[in-house]
Amino acid sequence: MRAAASETWIGPAGRCWNSGKSASVVTSGSRTRGAGAWRFRPAAWQSQNISCGVDASSYARRGCAPNWLMPPNVLATPRYHQTSRRVVFGNMPLLITGSIATDHLMSFPGKFADSLVVDQLDKLSVSFLVEDLEVRRGGCAANICFGLGNLGLRPVLVGAVGEDFVDYRSWLERHNVDCDSVHVSPTRHTARFVCTNDASMAQIASFYAGAMSEAREIELKPIIDRVGPSDYVLIGPNDPEGMLRHTDECRQRGYKFVADPSQQLAFGDGDLIRPLIDGADILFSNEYEASLITQKTGWSADEVLSRVGTWVVTLGPAGVRIDRKGEESIVVAAVPEIEKVEPTGVGDAFRAGFLAALSWGLDAERAAQLGCLLAVYVVEQVGTQEYTLSRAAFLKRLEDSYGPEAVKDVDPHLQTIRP
Repeated sequence: MRAAASETWIGPAGRCWNSGKSASVVTSGSRTRGAGAWRFRPAAWQSQNISCGVDASSYARRGCAPNWLMPPNVLATPRYHQTSRRVVFGNMPLLITGSIATDHLMSFPGKFADSLVVDQLDKLSVSFLVEDLEVRRGGCAANICFGLGNLGLRPVLVGAVGEDFVDYRSWLERHNVDCDSVHVSPTRHTARFVCTNDASMAQIASFYAGAMSEAREIELKPIIDRVGPSDYVLIGPNDPEGMLRHTDECRQRGYKFVADPSQQLAFGDGDLIRPLIDGADILFSNEYEASLITQKTGWSADEVLSRVGTWVVTLGPAGVRIDRKGEESIVVAAVPEIEKVEPTGVGDAFRAGFLAALSWGLDAERAAQLGCLLAVYVVEQVGTQEYTLSRAAFLKRLEDSYGPEAVKDVDPHLQTIRP
């Protein structure tokens, strides 16, 4: 059973009001109430709070199952003053495994295609003079966590980094990402993604794995033991051995998992891809990756659907298609962008919005709509984590794109840093 979201107002002297019930005073950091006791205790980790003036005296809720700690999302804005902070308790945490990297993004004013000779591709040797260079935070898992944190959830980031991760960690923690389960390598640098986009938004990219190769050393069970049962474990592009280990562990322990092989599909063969997606509750891909999956696994689209619960295929400007075995496809239109600036990270933002909606108990169609909306915020910026959400503007754009019913469903759950 999914734990229902609840909210508590904590005012001066630790006085609490919950769901309109009578007020009671929190003493010694705990509160017990009736047979279905809710026990509040001061959060132990400073990283549990978005760093917007909120101190570490927020309250966490323990309940529903032994040793289940549900960390709060704590937001302090001009609407929520220090003396009357709003603490929103979400559903079970999402574990997001995958790459954590810095992105080095460049723009080429022409088109790559104009410099390519089709019958000479086996002798390819080209160089492009770029106009600018942007160094940004990135990595698929970190991008997804950033999006989830901006929507008011507290995702658990699982991946491997170098000792140069200090500033990046601080940034993610300020955006409500749990980084306590990130593995730090003593010998390797954090991974790097180097990408050049041309005027048609085509990309040429390369990736240095670095510390990411140590992701294969990470076991999921100690993380689940720390944070409590998880809605989903997303297994994103990462060290291939690490991806296989996480997938196998999810099957063995009965953790629901989301398969998101993404960039690994380009070089992986069927022997790698088949075990990464078989048994997934959700499979994410874009349209091209969907073709790679069927080609390399040797499975037809119907056979893939017989092995996964839901297949979510992003279609670029055409939106998203959601497929389930024996059911009619659901197609959701994309949100029109104000200005298309840079596409890197769009898919990660979509996944964040989609998973956030599912964790709120919304259906797949609404999840795709929220994903499309969050994705458009990325394409309008340079960099994958440079957008800021205003709650009012986000809901207005949601209504303009998908109607008032979408706002009615999302509004009770959405929590952003800005009002």
